Amino acid sequence: MGADGLKLVYVGIDEAGYGPLLGPLCVGCAAFEVDAWEPGAKAPDLWKLMRGGVCRKGADAVKRGRIAIDDSKKLKLANDSEKRHPLFHLERGVLSMLWAQREEGNADDGDGSGGRCADDAALFERMGVGSLEEKWYASEPSALPLGCTADELSVMASLLSGVMERAGVEPRGVCARAVSETAFNDGFDRMGTKAAVSFERVAEFLRGAWDEHAAREDLDEHGPRVVVDRQGGRTSYAGVLGKVFPEAEVRVVEECEARSRYEIVEPAGSNSGARPRRMSVMFTIEAEGRHLPVALASMAAKLVRELFMARFNRYWCGRVTELKPTAGYNTDARRWLRDAREWITEDERRTLVRRA
Repeated sequence: MGADGLKLVYVGIDEAGYGPLLGPLCVGCAAFEVDAWEPGAKAPDLWKLMRGGVCRKGADAVKRGRIAIDDSKKLKLANDSEKRHPLFHLERGVLSMLWAQREEGNADDGDGSGGRCADDAALFERMGVGSLEEKWYASEPSALPLGCTADELSVMASLLSGVMERAGVEPRGVCARAVSETAFNDGFDRMGTKAAVSFERVAEFLRGAWDEHAAREDLDEHGPRVVVDRQGGRTSYAGVLGKVFPEAEVRVVEECEARSRYEIVEPAGSNSGARPRRMSVMFTIEAEGRHLPVALASMAAKLVRELFMARFNRYWCGRVTELKPTAGYNTDARRWLRDAREWITEDERRTLVRRA
């Protein structure tokens, strides 16, 4: 702990699949607790604190026996990669962190696996992803890991666990939420923008951090610190935060092109005699490159989306053998829709295509 015996709860939130025409939108969240915390200090560099087990570049990670944690766009390998599975770094980072959290004392899932997510369905359950209603996501689970072995992941998880223990860093969770095409379009019709659809899932994680940590007396006066990667040019979030936290006051600390910072403060005496809840929230551009929890959240969201897209392609390529798989992004999604037009119904097309 820091000099005053205080801890830091450090949370990152990011999305994957904000722009595609096909497939789900996924929002990830990663949380850590840091012991060596000095009140008033800037956010710790977890890459530096955990440098014995993590690094940023995938090539360095393999060469040095470490785990790459960075913006998922930098770590997702090309789909035609011959040397490694395209999801090698994403699953290595996310699964190793989940396994390390299990080794920190979390209970077994009841199947004797130690919570190690033997397939994608177990991973979705472990991360709280939820199920998607469309039939193309209902295929049989795929075994995990895809790009390495369970033994290799176990070694990486043990390495992470030891590094984090020595650094005074504890993983508090890696989670994700997936928004199906139907739910995405319903949300778009209801709220008018895809940013609002995405923010609904961000709000779930903000409420979760608030409910779990904001009243803790072993944190400093700012409470948990949450960093959200910002989409688009919006700089003002006070209004939407006020709807997420109607019981609290939203104080604007800073609003500019680079970042928007807020303090969420509950009135004294409103929390049954306990310390009034407080939380710091920042929306900032390129957060994945500055905050390890955001980078890990980006990886979690991307991994979940890619696993759902693998189910999507298994269903459609099984139904129409002439079809080539798609990642769902606009140019290739339009190619896929042209190729599939003879075999999909109008109802299926309306469900498949996201409207924003």
